[in-house]
Amino acid sequence: MELIDNVSVAKKANVYFDGKCISHSLTLADGTKKSVGVILPSTLTFNTGAPEIMELVAGECRITLKGESETKTYKAGESFSVPGDSSFQIEVTDTLHYVCHFG
Repeated sequence: MELIDNVSVAKKANVYFDGKCISHSLTLADGTKKSVGVILPSTLTFNTGAPEIMELVAGECRITLKGESETKTYKAGESFSVPGDSSFQIEVTDTLHYVCHFG
């Protein structure tokens, strides 16, 4: 299992979309923020404040970025980037485990 060292973890989970997405916020020793979570099979739209890199640990999904018509498929071991002040639609076909890197 891959680990993230030297972190503080928020005890309370972030629960979105009626429990279809659950994550925990992490803060690294240098102040970097991340979240680690799971998205159950569903189609959801997420809005971003800061730019994000979604690192997929397990599962598979299809992503459509705001303003784009092309949908791309991503699976475990891959990642995708989302600009800040934007959004993306995600269709999860196999329960998705992820690390979201902010900024």
